[in-house]
Amino acid sequence: MTGQDQVEKTPAKRSSLFVFLPLILFAALAGIFAFQLASGRDESVIPSALIGKPAPNLSLPPVEGLLKDGQPVPGLDPAGFKGQVTLVNVFGSWCLPCRVEHPLLMQLAQDTRIRLAGLNYKDKTENARSFLDELGNPYAMIGADNNGRAAIEWGVYGVPETFLVGRDGNVVYKHVGPFTAESIRDDLMPAVEAALKAK
Repeated sequence: MTGQDQVEKTPAKRSSLFVFLPLILFAALAGIFAFQLASGRDESVIPSALIGKPAPNLSLPPVEGLLKDGQPVPGLDPAGFKGQVTLVNVFGSWCLPCRVEHPLLMQLAQDTRIRLAGLNYKDKTENARSFLDELGNPYAMIGADNNGRAAIEWGVYGVPETFLVGRDGNVVYKHVGPFTAESIRDDLMPAVEAALKAK
């Protein structure tokens, strides 16, 4: 074999490697995705920097003109979290998944061991009132977050999101996206039970 034959074969080997490189990368990515799917991890549970820390000390004004049982619904006041297990739900009248989960929140509001609080995110006052008038108001207090600053303090990724605050005022659980009957049964209620038992 001459030196010229060796020179001609070397580029052929390199070019065949480049032909298979996209296939190798695709197989590696497919393996990673398959592992993630098979892991069974719930993607709606996104870690929060607030878990185990005090809920943001940020009071919000009430949704103007909103009444419940003939009384004005107070704004969101974190001082009211102490001593009670509180579920803080971030919602907006413009949010379709919020509308989907709302009947479940109405059911949760029947559980007298927990209190529901709303954080109305970037909503128009009249729209928020219409939304709750139509679907019912599960919240004991609702803060109007017109500019979205409070949601940033809470570390909100999107709407709806829900935080469980223990009696000590610390955040103990976070759920991203709309609740389902299964997520309430399997994830939220065990967290509620643990929060109720905590001193």
